[in-house]
Amino acid sequence: MAKLPRISGVEAVKAFNKAGWFVARQTGHTIMVKPGSEVTLSVPRHKELDRGTLRKLIKLAGLTVDEFVELL
Repeated sequence: MAKLPRISGVEAVKAFNKAGWFVARQTGHTIMVKPGSEVTLSVPRHKELDRGTLRKLIKLAGLTVDEFVELL
């Protein structure tokens, strides 16, 4: 299992975009949706995301940590 890297919210949005998620709107967070999915991702636009927050977003997106790291 790959170690979860320290990344920014912008980098996380780019990786989720590669996985088929699209930006719906932006406020303090970037709200992402995926066609056919009832889940909405709310990615904080921080310089560095907490690992627990990132791990939860990856789980909600239906990805594994290894799959997510490959998208980076």
